[in-house]
Amino acid sequence: MELIAGTTRDVTDRKATEEELRRVNRDLEQFAYSASHDLKEPLRTVKIYSELLSGRYGDKLDGRALDFLENVRTGADRMEALVRDLLVYTQTSVVDKPSEPTNATAVLEIALDNLKGAIAESGGLVQADALPYVAVHATQLQSLFQNLISNALKYRRPDVAPVVKITARRQDGFWLFCVADNGIGIEPAFREQIFGLFKRLHTSDEYSGTGIGLAICKRIVEQYHGRIWVESDAGEGSRFYFTLPE
Repeated sequence: MELIAGTTRDVTDRKATEEELRRVNRDLEQFAYSASHDLKEPLRTVKIYSELLSGRYGDKLDGRALDFLENVRTGADRMEALVRDLLVYTQTSVVDKPSEPTNATAVLEIALDNLKGAIAESGGLVQADALPYVAVHATQLQSLFQNLISNALKYRRPDVAPVVKITARRQDGFWLFCVADNGIGIEPAFREQIFGLFKRLHTSDEYSGTGIGLAICKRIVEQYHGRIWVESDAGEGSRFYFTLPE
């Protein structure tokens, strides 16, 4: 009887701890959402007034002052992008299962249409097999595709047009997707690090971005009890894999 009572207490304590962690996570997500949302207006004000200063008094400022003003504007642009991505990150929680399966091929077409400017600018080529229907919300699947393809286009090798290949196959009750590219690749030591929030392997001067895209991908996939990982070597391209329910 003592063993049973002790086991029951352990289970009860564990459940209480898990519930407390969920509550803390919800509070942190709400704080991040509120803070991000509240930052949008003051950032907009900074951008507007820096543009007014440049437009009205630019001819009266010396070169150094103009550089300072440009730094203010650039910093506001980066912070605006960071706030936007942080808002997306906090809104990726799954509330309900989708009422019907999502056509991944149709969602990919929407994602590619949104990325057509980046594809044209990079001279890139995106190829895809016929993709399955998956039990995932269309907007979240679109975010997955856009983040992964956008990264493939961005982190391309110099003077080499990016080629992205998207495939999917069944594996252990899930669909295993692969987004493969011929870009700069990733050192093995950084394969896990890149999925962290605000994790960047390059400076913003080298490659634009906020370091949130892959964290968003990881968060979406894990909401559906899937997993995401990368196989890559520096200079040899990358293969991002993620699993989603059938």
